[in-house]
Amino acid sequence: MSEKNLTISEMQKMQLELYERNKDKWGDREPQYAKNHILYMIEEIGECISIIKKKGINEIMENQDVRNRFVEEMTDVQMYYMEVLNRLNISSEEFSNAYIQKHNTNMNRDYERENKEK
Repeated sequence: MSEKNLTISEMQKMQLELYERNKDKWGDREPQYAKNHILYMIEEIGECISIIKKKGINEIMENQDVRNRFVEEMTDVQMYYMEVLNRLNISSEEFSNAYIQKHNTNMNRDYERENKEK
């Protein structure tokens, strides 16, 4: 298997291909249905949490079968995430710019001080 580092735009394109193949079953790609995909994504996050609870972090790090299952569930999370971006017409550029801006903000935050103030 060759190593690949997908870009956001590549993942969005792949998700659109998957949608096109299944649109008769998945329904309209209207923005109001993005909420459903966020809920599906949360369900997949729950499956990730279940693996962590049942198997533990050490098994994810050391047992290839457990790791493969965990990565598969994380992939499901990412696919629903891409579906939400697509349904809300959030471009890879828009997301990347927001991500960079948030990263820069977080790099300058004092989390310890902020948590003490709460």
